[in-house]
Amino acid sequence: MKLATKFIHAGAAPDPSTGAIMTPIYQTSTYVQSAPGQHKGFEYARSQNPTRKALEEALAVIENGKYGLAFSSGVAATDAVIKLLQPGDEVIAGNDMYGGTYRLFTKVFEKFGLKFHYIDMTDVNNVRKHINSNTKLIWAETPTNPLINITDIAAMAAIAREHSLLLCVDNTFASPYLQNPLDLGADIVMHSSTKYLGGHSDVIQGALVMNDAALREKLYFLQKSCGAVPGPMDCFLVLRGIKTLHVRMQRHCENGEKIAHYLRNHSKIAKVFWCGFEDHPGYAIAKKQMRGFGGMISFTLKDESEKASIKLMSSTKLFSLAESLGGVESLINHPASMTHASIPREERIKNGLTDSLMRLSVGIEDADDLIADLEQAIG
Repeated sequence: MKLATKFIHAGAAPDPSTGAIMTPIYQTSTYVQSAPGQHKGFEYARSQNPTRKALEEALAVIENGKYGLAFSSGVAATDAVIKLLQPGDEVIAGNDMYGGTYRLFTKVFEKFGLKFHYIDMTDVNNVRKHINSNTKLIWAETPTNPLINITDIAAMAAIAREHSLLLCVDNTFASPYLQNPLDLGADIVMHSSTKYLGGHSDVIQGALVMNDAALREKLYFLQKSCGAVPGPMDCFLVLRGIKTLHVRMQRHCENGEKIAHYLRNHSKIAKVFWCGFEDHPGYAIAKKQMRGFGGMISFTLKDESEKASIKLMSSTKLFSLAESLGGVESLINHPASMTHASIPREERIKNGLTDSLMRLSVGIEDADDLIADLEQAIG
């Protein structure tokens, strides 16, 4: 099945009772049983919900996986993966990652005896150097947030198999339209469904997709037991968003390419981070494992002062200054004070995330209007 057809029809069987083409919103907390333990597959809405079930089936289809699980947020999905581990276990993660993930690792899980190594994952040898008998998980983001670094998923999967480790890939920036980590050997794919999957900045949700039945049962147990599940309305919204993922991502990519080149050719711009440039260090890997280069771009001005960046971000009209990404509308973000503020400044600076860095989530508006907006803001 081709991508466009897959996204529209995944998890979208007509409702058997009414023929409704859209999955109903089953707004219920419990289900009547004909006798104790005799039910229609649903007992209590924290454990199962028909709307969520349809979404989880759709998530599996669009990621070429067997099992999908939906969570109340991307961080909740990440939390479930880390809860597979035991005190004393170690995790290898990228040194450029979403600030909320870093906060969860350092402020929540380190105190329970887990150890995290934050390394440059663009070089697979860095990963090998940190593997020991306690290593249990490789956590990879690609493209990374916000410096758009690329990790070779197939190479990471080979290392994980060699050492009997789990590999989880945060696929939020790429979406299933551009990249399918399970096809490249990953064990788990994580999404902040809030972003491209939902696509309209109106829902908070997360997702995990995997192929292994035993792994699915462990993660389902955590989903059910810890209770970080999404409501049926949120599941409905993400199901609806998936139906247009392909057309939205096509425009995100087209607009992203135009704006990346516009910024790179601007006299006041110092550096543009976008993996579609042929001289990007990860270009060859991105071209190999992705179907396009996406609409996420970061950049800095030649005037490196934070004041100049703040002035620019406060001057845009179409690019709204806000957290998050992946919606149909364009956003501009200041990672140092917003999405990555929880990472200590010395760590951010060491990894290349400067106080003047700005991040764009390029929407699906007319690219010429977006460029005109940046032009007047840059001045």
